[in-house]
Amino acid sequence: MEASTAKKKSEQVLDGSDIMKLVGNEEVFSNFVDNKFQELDKDRDGQLSVKELQPAVADIGAALGLPAQGTSSDSDHIYSEVLSEFTHGKQEKVSKTEFKEVLSDILLGMAAGLKRDPIVILRIDGEDLLEFINGPGYEAEIVSIFTQIESPDASLQDYIIKALEKLSVDQGMPPSSDSWVMSNIVEPALQSCCANDQDKPVSEEVFLTEFKRVAECVAQRLKEQPVIVAHNENTFDGSGIKRLLSNKFELDKSLNTALENVPKDRNGKISKEFLQVVLDAVAPAAGLPPLGAVDQMDKVFADSFKMMNADDGKMVKEEEFKKILTEVLGSIMLQLEGNPISVSSNSVVHEPLSSSSSLLQPPS
Repeated sequence: MEASTAKKKSEQVLDGSDIMKLVGNEEVFSNFVDNKFQELDKDRDGQLSVKELQPAVADIGAALGLPAQGTSSDSDHIYSEVLSEFTHGKQEKVSKTEFKEVLSDILLGMAAGLKRDPIVILRIDGEDLLEFINGPGYEAEIVSIFTQIESPDASLQDYIIKALEKLSVDQGMPPSSDSWVMSNIVEPALQSCCANDQDKPVSEEVFLTEFKRVAECVAQRLKEQPVIVAHNENTFDGSGIKRLLSNKFELDKSLNTALENVPKDRNGKISKEFLQVVLDAVAPAAGLPPLGAVDQMDKVFADSFKMMNADDGKMVKEEEFKKILTEVLGSIMLQLEGNPISVSSNSVVHEPLSSSSSLLQPPS
């Protein structure tokens, strides 16, 4: 799957392959761990304290694209979970062997996520935006946007801001919903290029003229201060589920692994309330996002559980549990084959890529 169809001057695809190569080569990965451990082990006692682990936890957060610790309660919870993985929730010291095992698991998890949902790192420098506004399809596209946002009470500046929000990275525009882009790119362009007569009625002709002037100023600002954007696209069409269901060995393996930690009663029965938990565990193998990650997909999951009467909480034998979950997967597959769901996201990377995380930086 290509993560972007537009031609970009500068892009880098993160698909997890580099991480897999690192972890998959025992000698290289061992040397990598030795160097990282030595960097972190400040007191040279051969173990890592919670304090010594903090830089590694911060690096993992940066590699996952999380904001810095202390800036968000949601991300701080993830940082705590990562630290707990290393310390098993109670240890004060972590050995090199434990550090290597946990780091390997975390990196493989990141690689699996990137393989499923590759991230394209784009450097947006104004060239694609200029190409768009000087291209043959520009006027028709902007007229369409104008009709979508037409509002009698809006000022010319309001119109232009809303129009810029509707442009995509494919048209050379970073997400203007990002506060940094707004304050460093959009607002300066508006101040220097937008007409001062804000009381004048906003006609289509005025809008087309003024929007182009501002867009050209935005392109100039991007040339002076290029914006790095992490762009991700995925289409869920049921093909991943179809592959899994057609391979009985892989299906059984995925289900058995997912069921290992699910509680059973003394008769070996499992409550159907754990179906969502097990589906979440099987999701990567089926090419599905985690529950809660994509609203449209959550609705498909809920509809499938309802159709299969899978949320009544009854206790069933393990084989019956597997059969129900397989039927749920089949129902999800049929819904997605009929109505594929495409999702995309764009996040501005506020630090240079080379310095945002040293987690995967080779030793110098």
